[in-house]
Amino acid sequence: WHGVEIDPVRAELARRHCQQVEVMDIEQAEDGFFAQHSTRDCWVFGDVLEHLRDPWRVLQRIRAGMSEDACVVACIPNVQHWSVQAALSRGEFRYVDAGLLDRTHLRWFTRQTLIELFEDSGFGIVEFGNTQMDAPQAEPILRSIAALAQCSGGDAGAAVNDAKAFQYLLRAVPE
Repeated sequence: WHGVEIDPVRAELARRHCQQVEVMDIEQAEDGFFAQHSTRDCWVFGDVLEHLRDPWRVLQRIRAGMSEDACVVACIPNVQHWSVQAALSRGEFRYVDAGLLDRTHLRWFTRQTLIELFEDSGFGIVEFGNTQMDAPQAEPILRSIAALAQCSGGDAGAAVNDAKAFQYLLRAVPE
């Protein structure tokens, strides 16, 4: 395991689990960094891509040098979650210290825009899932989301399914 972490404090924590950890901003990495790590069999982005200024470029740089049998695994929060849609309906979009609207997020993704991120970066998604939280209070909101999707020409079932996902988990391979 080789870790890359921008925060020195978190890099120290990562050293408990990685053979080597580099403290750096991956977006500022030289081409040599990507060439040096082109033989890695898996790149893991656990709640990382939404913090990058240009995740498309990072993924493209990884894709350019990786072997055809390597993969990228990612976990990314879903901005289409029902709780965000409910807050937006009240005119609220407040940043918080952690979660879907974490104040350190620079990018937000829905299921569709996440798929596009990977496809536009030269990957095909081979496994795709999500995490959900049990929230009985969501039912009336989900019914409203279905109605709104239907009224706007969308797929009500897909809109509800996408609104239930808290975060997406995927594995992508070079195309």
